[in-house]
Order: sequence, then structure tokens, then C-alpha cells
Amino acid sequence: MSTSDNVVDRPSGTAEVGRRAALDRAHQIAVEFLRTLPERPVGPGASFGDLVAALGGPMPENPEEAALVVNALARAVEPGLVGSAGPRYFGFVIGGNVPAALAADWLTSTWDQNAALNIASPAAAAVEAVVADWVKDLLGLPGEAGVGFVTGCQMANFSGLLAGRHAALAQAGWDVEKLGLQGAPEVHVVIGEEAHATILSALRFLGLGEARARRVPADAQGRMIPEALKATLAPLSGPILVAAQAGNVSTGAFDPFEKIAAIAHARGAWLHVDGAFGLWAACDPSRRHLLQGVERADSWATDAHKWLNVPYDSGIVIVKDPAHLNAALAKNAAYLIRSEGEARDNHDFTPESSRRARGFALWAALRSLGRSGVRDLVSRCCTLAARMAERLQAGGVAVLNDVVLNQVLVRFTPSQGGDADAFTRKVVAQIQAGGVTWASGTKRRGTEALRISVSNWSTTEDDIDRSAEAILDACREVENTLIMR
Repeated sequence: MSTSDNVVDRPSGTAEVGRRAALDRAHQIAVEFLRTLPERPVGPGASFGDLVAALGGPMPENPEEAALVVNALARAVEPGLVGSAGPRYFGFVIGGNVPAALAADWLTSTWDQNAALNIASPAAAAVEAVVADWVKDLLGLPGEAGVGFVTGCQMANFSGLLAGRHAALAQAGWDVEKLGLQGAPEVHVVIGEEAHATILSALRFLGLGEARARRVPADAQGRMIPEALKATLAPLSGPILVAAQAGNVSTGAFDPFEKIAAIAHARGAWLHVDGAFGLWAACDPSRRHLLQGVERADSWATDAHKWLNVPYDSGIVIVKDPAHLNAALAKNAAYLIRSEGEARDNHDFTPESSRRARGFALWAALRSLGRSGVRDLVSRCCTLAARMAERLQAGGVAVLNDVVLNQVLVRFTPSQGGDADAFTRKVVAQIQAGGVTWASGTKRRGTEALRISVSNWSTTEDDIDRSAEAILDACREVENTLIMR
């Protein structure tokens, strides 16, 4: 008889009955939410203040039955839930949850494993070792690289640049882990003109300062210009970190990695690639060329909750030489029982110690999709993004970017003339209020725009067509309002 059988056969006490009732109620709520998700309004239906009022009040004095608590939570927050896991949410490059990953995430909370040390959970250590190899293989990155599973691409960028800071200063004869930055050789940081905000945050966390970073001019699509990088590096000496980008957050464009890597390495610089969603283009043979030369970098960052469609808390940092990642992040204390041989201690690859076992959901997603499933997911989203661009362009909307991946950047102009920026802001607000679809407004190079990101496994051609029509309807409604005035 298995351990699970013993648990099932054990007589149920009051606590066990309460736990089962709570889990049953949570399951009912989850199934109903997923059933209605494809057709529910995509945006929220309640304000922050409304939700605080529903959830708040004095702290309860006495315990309450778990099932009642679960029910009260669901009832209070339901109006404020966003349909971001649904097929017509195109904001912020957010994926959904493939079924196997969602189910595995439920089990992750149930198993409640501490993923820091092999001795604390051999299962959590082993699954991350396996997923690390699968991810490197899928993305075409060096097999010897070290992989850490972190909260998101913010911490993946931080960890990759942290490893780079260690390596660059070690090469200059400075032990930054022991001595800190006071008195250290200056670390020069070079980033693209359109580097993502998380690169800037990472520089703050690293004590390198975002304002000190040298910005390299980019072309119209946001790609770093290699000749400009070479000119920026020319006067620099000593430790250098260069951050490039796979998948511009607005246009989806890719920096020319082959040229950038050659220029950076000729100066002894560490090259980091922020590939939050763009690295997954490697899985699609028809788009793999966009990443040519990316394997020559020293570190990479990506986020599995975006295009792999796993639950949140799934960032991935990859460092070509794992010794640099381990030196920057490993923790040592007498009570930490380290593994011997081939076993993996996950906390040597991430900034955290105690954390949830992120590998289970990733393993389930990759196992359920397989190599061909990941390829089809990426390819289908890119095809759907192109369809969205075509539908909007046919309706008179200006598409501002070359749709090379899953990003569509559009701008709305009133037919009677006038302020296109103000008009675009109003159309974006109308779209978000409509409930059919949701995408985020942005400003790129001083121009207001709507940014559409297609990255959900469940999005269909019908979802794209319905969303495109809702966007065009919103544009017409704002136009009619202006004419009536």
C-alpha cells in the first residue's frame, strides 16, 4: 500500500474534514472560473477602494472555518479579477496557464517543498536539474551553462548581471563578494537606448546606478546599432557589462547579437541578454534566425510565465560559466547541509533560500507540450499577431512596427485631424473599458500607442478577429464623440 493510500484510509478528524471541505470549495471555484474565463469581461469590474472595502474591516478575533474563508475570499475579490489568463488579454506580454502546469502548480503548494537544498527536497532539486537541461536545449544555449529559477525576469536580469559583476571585477583582481563596491574598480555598464525597465532596476539593486549606464543608440525598431556600441566602448577600460535585448518590449525586435557579441568580447566585456519573451523564438525554426549569435553571450534572462504559459514565479537565469553564478549567489552556513556528488542545491543558483519549488510547473508544461508543442505555441502566437496587425491596418489604424514576433504597436489618428496622442489615449481607455479585449497603452519615442502582445496558448483566430473589431469599434466611438462635439 502506498503512502497516499495510507493517508486516504486514515480516519478523518475535525481538521481533516475542514481541510477537505476547503480544498473542495477551492476546486469548485477554480473550475467555474476557468469555465467562464473565455467569455468573462477581460478587464476588472471593481475599483481598488471597492475591493479594500469588501476585504477589509477589523481583523477577525476568532478562527473561522477554512471553507468559509475560501468562499469569502473568492466572493470579495471576484469583481476585481482580471481575465489576464484568458484568450483576449494582450497586455504586458502575459501568457495563460497550460492545463498541466496549472495542475502541477496546485500540487506544488500541496507538497509545500523547500526548494533550497537537495537534502530539504531531493524532488525539487532533481526536477530543476532536469528542467534546466530541457530549457537550454530548447533555447539553443550552451549545455554547460548554469540555470537558476527565480521569481521573474526582473530577478533573472539581476542574477545574470550579478554574475557578470562578479566575473568582471574578479578579472580586475577585486573580490566584490567579500569587499563590496567601495574602493572597487569602476564597472562600466553599456545598455541599448530602449533597454527594458528591469535592466535599470537591476543596476540599482547591484549598486551600479541606472544613471551611470551608457546608452547606445538604436534604430527605428529599437535594435542596438553595432557601430554605435563599438564607439561607446572605445574610450572605456576596466570591467565592462553590456546588456542586449531579445524582443523589444514594444516592437518585438532583436538586437544583432552576432555583431554585438564580437564587439563586446573584443573589449573583454560581459554580454548579458534580456530575453524575457524573445528567447523563446529559438523554438520556432522560421524565427530562429532572429537570435543568430545569441549563444555567444555570457548570460541570459527569460520568463516562463510569458510564452511558456506557466503560472507566475517562473523567471529563469542562465549563465554560460556556472562558477560565476555560484560565486555570486551561493550561501554558506554551518547548518546548511550541502550535497555531494552530482546532486544540485538550488540556492546556489538563485538569490533566495526558502522558496516554492518552481520546477514542478515548468516540468509539467514542457512534458505536456513537448518540443513540437512549444514550437507550435510560439509560431501560432506570431501568426495571430500578424493577423491582428492586418485586421487593424485594414481598418485604417497605423501599425508602427515590423511585426516580426508577437508584438503589435499601433496608433490611432482622428479622421478630422487633431491631436493624435490625445485621441490614442482616449481610444485605449475605451478599449479597456469595453471588456471584450484588453491591451496596454504606451509611449515610445514620445508617441502615444497601443501595445498588443499575443502570448496566450488559448488564443484563437476568432479571438483575434473579435478583439480587432472591438478595437476598431472603440476607435469609431471616440471619433463619433469628437464629431458630435
